[in-house]
Amino acid sequence: MEKLERYAQVIKEVLTENARFAPSHGNIEPTLVFDDEHRSYQLMYLGWDGPRRVHTTLIHIRLRDGKVWIEADGSEEGVAPTLQAQGVAKQDIVLAFYSEAKRKYTEFAVA
Repeated sequence: MEKLERYAQVIKEVLTENARFAPSHGNIEPTLVFDDEHRSYQLMYLGWDGPRRVHTTLIHIRLRDGKVWIEADGSEEGVAPTLQAQGVAKQDIVLAFYSEAKRKYTEFAVA
């Protein structure tokens, strides 16, 4: 299996596992959005928390330039270590929610 196809499968599995856990308050539904054509994968929270509308991207990951770009990560422990534990190489993970100047201080890829 091609590396990016394997990474896409890992990302889907990790997001699906994370979607099993809904917030303990409100009427909020974890929603998965998988776009294989554009290689973009999201876990969103949708619903209501009392009078407040919830429409939030918890985790957004794209496959771009041969790497895994974590665009947003609102998970408690961070999705990068989980991806790494599932076989995604550290040098193939980009923490895109940090500026490029800050990424060089992480243990992951700059771009």
